[in-house]
Amino acid sequence: MGAAMTGFRNSTALLAAALALSACATVPDGDYPSLERRAAERLTGSALPAEGADSPPPAPPLSADLETQVARLLRQARNAHGDFERMRGPTGAMVSAARGTARASESWISAQVALADLQSARSGAMVALAELDELYVKERLGYSQSVSPSAALIGEARDTVEILVSEEDLVIDRLAGMLR
Repeated sequence: MGAAMTGFRNSTALLAAALALSACATVPDGDYPSLERRAAERLTGSALPAEGADSPPPAPPLSADLETQVARLLRQARNAHGDFERMRGPTGAMVSAARGTARASESWISAQVALADLQSARSGAMVALAELDELYVKERLGYSQSVSPSAALIGEARDTVEILVSEEDLVIDRLAGMLR
């Protein structure tokens, strides 16, 4: 009984699909309805804001505390990037020396440790970027204006740090790829 019921359902579904498709084929060529907007679909009227509706308050000026915090985070990221750059050359030399060697060899292990140290040097810039992201989100959620002076300052610092971290990511990915 189960197989008969399944066959019946399949036949019914095929019949319904055939009927639906045949309905589409009955429209003579050229008599398709237009897809243009009809007059009833157009927006008309003029909605004006209510009298006395408040506009969003202007964003406050930059605070000295925020400027100090953003400057500190930029300095932290640049210092971390400087450490990264100082370690980049020696790490690259170790990775080049270990390239093609066995995974358990002394040079391969030394290169892995150097690469891990290089990744640790990058962490200072990544922490600064995360803090800038948090500040930026808080600032953007706090005001309905598109960009406040505070958000612009944070966004500019964030973009600078993001470029540093992206450069570091490329270096680490390239060096790690050489050890595979």
